[in-house]
Amino acid sequence: MTTDLRVLDRSEWDHWYGRLELAFGGVLETQEERALYRELAEVDRSLGVWDGDECVGTAGAFSFRMSVPGGAFVPAAGVTMVSVAATHRRRGVLTSMMRRQLDDVREWGEPLAVLTASEPEIYGRFGYGIATHLLNLEIDTNRVRIAAPAGTDGVRLRFAPVTDAAEACERIYRRTIGVRPGMFARTPGWERLPLLDPPSEREGASPMQCVLAERDGEVVGFVRFHNKPQWGASGPDGSIIVRQLDAVDPAAYAALWRFVCGIDLTSSVTVRNRPVDDPLLSMVSDIRRCVVRMKDSLHVRLVDVGTALAARTYQTPVDVVFEVADTFCPWNEGRWRLTGDMKGASCERTQDAPDLALSVAELGAAYLGGVSLSSLAGAGRVRELREGALAVASLAFGSDPAPWLPHGF
Repeated sequence: MTTDLRVLDRSEWDHWYGRLELAFGGVLETQEERALYRELAEVDRSLGVWDGDECVGTAGAFSFRMSVPGGAFVPAAGVTMVSVAATHRRRGVLTSMMRRQLDDVREWGEPLAVLTASEPEIYGRFGYGIATHLLNLEIDTNRVRIAAPAGTDGVRLRFAPVTDAAEACERIYRRTIGVRPGMFARTPGWERLPLLDPPSEREGASPMQCVLAERDGEVVGFVRFHNKPQWGASGPDGSIIVRQLDAVDPAAYAALWRFVCGIDLTSSVTVRNRPVDDPLLSMVSDIRRCVVRMKDSLHVRLVDVGTALAARTYQTPVDVVFEVADTFCPWNEGRWRLTGDMKGASCERTQDAPDLALSVAELGAAYLGGVSLSSLAGAGRVRELREGALAVASLAFGSDPAPWLPHGF
């Protein structure tokens, strides 16, 4: 097969994006969705593989800054819009795009690449590790109550048009992004992403609604949701589908959850994409009446091991030598000495004897502190070469609170 891999030209974007839609089933997005992604797309960071005049492979990379343990925001290439035409599978198209893309990311000076995967088994062979997970919940609100901390009754709730409330909601997001690793500092345009409300995402429910939480005239939280009215033989059996919910303190947080769990004519709340340590789990009166499912979320790839490990801080003092395997990006292979604590870190090449042996995918999985090196060692993916090194390093890499990706890209 003779194909041509090249950086996308702006004039090719519509055809390129149409091939992406076809690869994901052929259901066309709304004009609003397509227009936003066309605006957000960084064409000079987008790749296409062409077979004659036909695009048979797509891959892009957004310019993100991602929060890491310690609160810093580190440049990260947000890998996105990856597809291969069904007619050109298993011919090396994806591998060629990943090869070119990671070479580009290194040249751009970005130490990390991140993505969300349609199929989680695909990207491990390119050095990505699953670094964050998310929870989906289905709450039986006929049986579950929300525990309200002191101050909850002092929070005022009011409906607001989604677009009118957008800036207030975005301010809440900006106040909370540094709290957890794995969140992005949204650049102009990205604040419009949570406002997209295509019918295909509503699951047969109402258009998006928004309720603001206020205290002393200041917005301290918000929820965006859909209401899905349903009636059964015994009466109303509607459900609420929560899209986003956030607040700056426990009282406002509880007030918003108590609201969505108490809406008339409904008997359940469906929640998509919550952190694995969400305080909601400690607010519900009966966790057994909440169906909780966990799935993978953000996959992380260290493009520059030394720069990436030095960019975050560590919960406890650590001095460890890693023997890193990285066949896809061989510039990372070899021994790296990491020294660090809560104040900062350094990571340099060394000839010293290694303490732990692992691949770059395990470093990616552990990077944000949500997956422990000890658990990876239990799966046979990390080898301890010096007794005691694993426990020290695993504790140091941890993060409290857990990392979380609040929205896709």
